[in-house]
Amino acid sequence: MSGREFLDSVDQVFDNAARVLKLSVSLAQQIKSPNSTYKVNFGVRIKNKINTFTGFRCVHSDHLEPVKGGIRFSLHADQAEVEALAALMTYKCALVDIPFGGSKGALIINPTDYNKYDLERITRRFAQELIKRDLINPSQNVPAPDMGTGEKEMAWVADEYRKLNPVDINAFACVTGKPINKHGIRGRTEATGRGVQYAVREFFRHKKDMKIAKLEGSLEGKKVIVQGLGNVGYHAAKFLSEEDGAIIIAVMERDGSIYDKKGIDIEKLKLHISKTGSVKKYKGYKKNHADFLSMECDILIPAAMEGVINKTNANKIKAKLIVEAANGPITYEADQILSNNKFIIPDLYANAGGVTVSYFEWVKNLSHIRFGRLHKRGEENKILNLISSVEEITGRKLNLNNKANIIKGSDEIDLVRSGLDDTMRAAYTAMSFRMHSKINIKDLRTSAMSIALEKIALSYETLGL
Repeated sequence: MSGREFLDSVDQVFDNAARVLKLSVSLAQQIKSPNSTYKVNFGVRIKNKINTFTGFRCVHSDHLEPVKGGIRFSLHADQAEVEALAALMTYKCALVDIPFGGSKGALIINPTDYNKYDLERITRRFAQELIKRDLINPSQNVPAPDMGTGEKEMAWVADEYRKLNPVDINAFACVTGKPINKHGIRGRTEATGRGVQYAVREFFRHKKDMKIAKLEGSLEGKKVIVQGLGNVGYHAAKFLSEEDGAIIIAVMERDGSIYDKKGIDIEKLKLHISKTGSVKKYKGYKKNHADFLSMECDILIPAAMEGVINKTNANKIKAKLIVEAANGPITYEADQILSNNKFIIPDLYANAGGVTVSYFEWVKNLSHIRFGRLHKRGEENKILNLISSVEEITGRKLNLNNKANIIKGSDEIDLVRSGLDDTMRAAYTAMSFRMHSKINIKDLRTSAMSIALEKIALSYETLGL
């Protein structure tokens, strides 16, 4: 799917929700239109040759600041794709009550074409171009990792900002997704995949939605197909299988797919990919995997690129529940086909784990203190005193291991996961309630978008627009 098609799909979903809310044409246009899109060209000398690179940073909406959104490194990135992703960030943040506007960035580059030294120089130069335009700033625009980027790139960006703003005490809040030793937060790497897990768990708490999807029972034993085993797909598959008992029967990757009806060991598969760079030669490998999307399963999780489910294959999908772990994996045309007989948990909600935990990291950087540091031991002492009183009254002693597990106070990772779980539960409940209570809302996607637009519209009206 081209960037233009992706943007059109996002806008069509927006238009449907705007009609449901009966937003005025002028207000709808204000919300939908990006505030600004910057295109930068810059040169970097590599091996005695000047290479010119093109990058984008779109600010979709600054109704709340700072604006938030990742930076991806991809040869396929273009302005329309960046604007579509920035719009989704605006709506996503509003839906899950994260106080950010929406933004997104991209650099047209294949990061695997460069060694670490050259990639660092390119990243820092791109960061410089954005910083001097206030497109990276703790109070205005806060990037994060995206496709093709990760912790090390964010560390380079943060360091570049700090160098250019040496007196800014909040410098490290200019970007999230940093390594722990560079003021990152525990749980950020897993966050989007963890959010997908929490989204699926919450679905299984809503019996009306399960009935629509023709699913019964619990998450345990449900057959799952994951398309894309990058950071998001890997963590979602890992947590769903290891913690919830779901059976990952197929994993689809660019160079083939793995199938095992008894369940794939995600850790073993990931180790194989890390060692060989491919899914080839792993047990259950299939070269031709185009039909894997249409296999019988309970849950399908597209966790890679936009537009993998489109009008050409939508009618073939047999999964009862589709969870959009990626941004825009289902085109608008495909969504119209699928929404008649499939239950879809939309990207607007399903992959909000990343921005939620990014928000926690930003707050941590502004407060300059690790989560849990102030109260963990106090919490443990209170529980210990309570247990001691019970032991004294009953005359019985708890097993030391059991006692240690009970009195353990909340670490940063515990608090992050708790906050993310609460966020995902609250947002899903709101979406489901609206879908079942509004005659003119038939699906979770329209419900999610309408909730987001309602909040954004109120924000603009409060500003006097």
